[in-house]
Amino acid sequence: MSTYQILKHAHMGMAYLTITLFALRGGLMLADKQHVLASKLLRILPHVIDTALLALGITLVVVGGWPLLQTPWLLAKIAGLLAYVALGTIALKRGRTKQIRSIALLAALLVVAYIVLVAKTKLALPF
Repeated sequence: MSTYQILKHAHMGMAYLTITLFALRGGLMLADKQHVLASKLLRILPHVIDTALLALGITLVVVGGWPLLQTPWLLAKIAGLLAYVALGTIALKRGRTKQIRSIALLAALLVVAYIVLVAKTKLALPF
């Protein structure tokens, strides 16, 4: 297996972990399980996983030799990532009502689905 393939699979694994953990945290938020969300593990682990995910993604871009500004699907993933972070913050922390948090959670999960589709198809508009 090549270095690129190892990096790609590690990146994908981190992506699936972060998506699963985000959905779990969103479910806990909806179930009003604030005491579980406040646990040290659920406060630290997402940052560790997301840092590894981002580092692996940047490394893949460098190893793959993709010119960022000339690769529309990469720009689409970055735009999606920024939207996901903003919506995730509203869903898990900054939303003032449960309804706003729920809508932001759903929107963030839809954005994540878009990012995964872009990653799999290498198309900025994969639908």
